[in-house]
Amino acid sequence: MQTVTLTAAQALVAFLRQQYMVIDGEEQPIFAGVFAIFGHGNVAGMGEALNHVRKEFPTYRAHNEQGMAHAAIAFAKANQRRRMMMCTTSIGPGATNMVTAAALAHANRLPVLLVVGDIFANRKPDPVLQQIENFGDPSISANDCFRPVSRYFDRISRPEQMINSLPVVMQTLLDPVNCGPATLAFPQDVQAEAFDFPTSLFAKKVHRIRQPQAETYELEQALEVLKNARKPLIIAGGGVLYSGAAKVLSAFAKARHIPVAETQAGKGCLTWSHECAVGGIGVTGSEAANQLAAEADVVLAIGTRLQDFTTASRTLLESADKTLIQLNIGSFDAAKHNALPLVGDAKATLTQLNEQLSTWRAGSTWIAQAQALNAQWQAKYLALTANNSQGLPSDAQVLGAVKRASQPTDVVVCAAGGLPGELHKLWRAEGPGTYHVEYGFSCMGYEIAGGLGVKMASPERDVIVVVGDGSYMMMNSELATSVMLKQKLIVVLLDNRGFGCIHRLQNGTGNAAFNNLLEDCAGDHHAMQIDFAMHARSMGADAEKVSNLDELESAITKAKKAPKSTLIVIDTDPLISTDNGSWWDVAVPQVSHRSEVNAAYEAYVKQQSKQPY
Repeated sequence: MQTVTLTAAQALVAFLRQQYMVIDGEEQPIFAGVFAIFGHGNVAGMGEALNHVRKEFPTYRAHNEQGMAHAAIAFAKANQRRRMMMCTTSIGPGATNMVTAAALAHANRLPVLLVVGDIFANRKPDPVLQQIENFGDPSISANDCFRPVSRYFDRISRPEQMINSLPVVMQTLLDPVNCGPATLAFPQDVQAEAFDFPTSLFAKKVHRIRQPQAETYELEQALEVLKNARKPLIIAGGGVLYSGAAKVLSAFAKARHIPVAETQAGKGCLTWSHECAVGGIGVTGSEAANQLAAEADVVLAIGTRLQDFTTASRTLLESADKTLIQLNIGSFDAAKHNALPLVGDAKATLTQLNEQLSTWRAGSTWIAQAQALNAQWQAKYLALTANNSQGLPSDAQVLGAVKRASQPTDVVVCAAGGLPGELHKLWRAEGPGTYHVEYGFSCMGYEIAGGLGVKMASPERDVIVVVGDGSYMMMNSELATSVMLKQKLIVVLLDNRGFGCIHRLQNGTGNAAFNNLLEDCAGDHHAMQIDFAMHARSMGADAEKVSNLDELESAITKAKKAPKSTLIVIDTDPLISTDNGSWWDVAVPQVSHRSEVNAAYEAYVKQQSKQPY
């Protein structure tokens, strides 16, 4: 057996460089590079290994470990989980900063390789700087926090363990069912230790994503239900995009006269103007989609885990006169909500369904009803997003201005708070790749870092990040990284002076305004006069504050011509949001001295009665 002597860190990098994916008929490296913040736990081992290949396998320095992992995750999502990045940190806070990002990747089923420095495997210098000691189990370190938020976790205590661990890492990252973060806890002494590795470990490996068809008996069940459907509805989730099934879905829906609603992760499967498109569904969906879901006798959910925002906390889809079919590559998701499971790849299984449905299609009156309801919603969209504000504009009006100033190829990026809800309801997505909202983990602070990852994945597109002042204050440092890496972002910052979304939720549950808007917080809120434009300029970006929607549209047009990142700030109204009549289960106190809370609880109990159990 031929061998080569490498350190464990060098072996890891050599292995990753030889992993390829067939994309559009062309072999491309799966790993586009590494985000790294070095410390004593990874600078000597991983740092040395990465330095040797920095031209072929670039290393990017970020400003925050959570932020750089968000960027890597967004990069993978924008590449439909076919290309990705590695992130490496030192031990201690560098590692634990990334735990939140790992949870985000886990919730959203997105691949990222996290290589986190760990304490010495030989334990000679214990306790080392930043070591968290477990007095009952010395094998535990802070990195064990990654276990519940990783799809695969391994602590490499010997270099030769890499021979078995690295193929499993790749299987996890590329498995359409088990896809998510893979974490290697990498003790700093092991990183630097040499071993005679078999050269076969570093042979070029070309991967393909599995796309299994459904089992015959499950397919036959689904076909029987669909053929008897009078009012079928499709709910398209992120699995449609990851499977590359958008075109197949478009043709299937058109041929079968089935309206299509979209989840947050699935938005953009169809263009907003598609004849079968009825918008988002659920708590943040369109009135058209929700009314159709209420009336539908068969719902075909494709590639979605049907979380509570999609199902309006289980009040929208589960009823005795409605049959739910869950087409999902994961049996765990396909069995949810008492559904008929249809386990298979979205693209492959939709093709199966289409071939065997023969001439069947839904009645023409049903698709006509869907188109009429959607037309009503589009008229409401125009009214809600119009430039007619007399005071501070609403989020919807700002998004309308952003849309008017954008191009069909642009990508909008957002996460958490009220903006994703407005985007899901109102943004006119122009097809796959144009809508990027992180809502599986609803993580504030993802926006700018995520925008950086999207831009790195799609350098030919303009990336427009919309973010509230609350999220911006949580994490903004990767704006400086975008300037340093010459990855231009257009960031539109909506300043409503606080956490406006949760303030509205607080009021909606009968609670008094408290600790969300700055004016309702302890301390001197008048002292909080943050000049966001000046702050962005201090990080090297262009920036300006605009006073109205006309100025916002002009500023975006200007930013699109600029060579570097631009931040545009606009003050907005924290109290206005778009109502679609849906309900979200947020527990209300059973007893309170506030009459508003007691009234909210009575209304809450009535809504709970609509849930199946």
